[in-house]
Amino acid sequence: MPLLMDESARSGSRSIALTEAERRARIELAACYRIFDLLGWTELIFNHITLRVPGPERVFLINPFGLQYHEVTASNLVAVDIDGNPVRPNQGAINRAGFVTHSAIHGHVDDAHCVMHTHTTTGCAVAGLEQGLSHDSFYGAMLHGRVAYHDFEGVTVNPDERQRLLESLGDKQVVILRNHGLLTWGRTIPEAFLWLWTLQRACDIQIAGAAAGAVRRLGPDVFSQATREAGAAERAVVEMAYGALKRRLDAMGSDYAD
Repeated sequence: MPLLMDESARSGSRSIALTEAERRARIELAACYRIFDLLGWTELIFNHITLRVPGPERVFLINPFGLQYHEVTASNLVAVDIDGNPVRPNQGAINRAGFVTHSAIHGHVDDAHCVMHTHTTTGCAVAGLEQGLSHDSFYGAMLHGRVAYHDFEGVTVNPDERQRLLESLGDKQVVILRNHGLLTWGRTIPEAFLWLWTLQRACDIQIAGAAAGAVRRLGPDVFSQATREAGAAERAVVEMAYGALKRRLDAMGSDYAD
């Protein structure tokens, strides 16, 4: 299957009015793409952050295929339904692999309003390890019992994989796609972001620690406290942490709202 889904590859566009709620969602998501770019969580024109549009229909926003994250703006995001149909004509092409993965979660996990997927170097390295994520670090301990794993099936372009992905997820918001990369979802962009940030930091430290020597193991009695006090589980902390990055972005005079 080709990686590109253009207008002709989808069954036909509809005409759903652009609401004020969608306008706000577009600005929020475009800002998130710029924050990822700021952090270096990019992979040329690949990977995705998606956000469900508020409203009765399952419509979500995704980046147009071909743009780097620093080029994403509120106006060039593409709105599609769960079947991959554009909700209005003359939008950009989208990446099939991104659509398959993100539509599975948006379509079947009611609280998954935002889904994030990355191919960072240390994230991919941990995803390729037989033992997966180590919990013997400050951030790894916070994720104890919170990580789902999904086996690699090749580039995610087969719609049949969506059901297997959902079965792998279960009720987890943090996912390691084995031999592939990282994925999180949240009720909001800040929530999904801080789960991903926590996972990314755990991967960074795991790879650095392994290079330095034998890592001191943590006892199981630590994990219950660490998971209970994870910042990503506290809404106020989530909002403050993400808000700090948003202020930094705005101070730079970014044009993401265009």
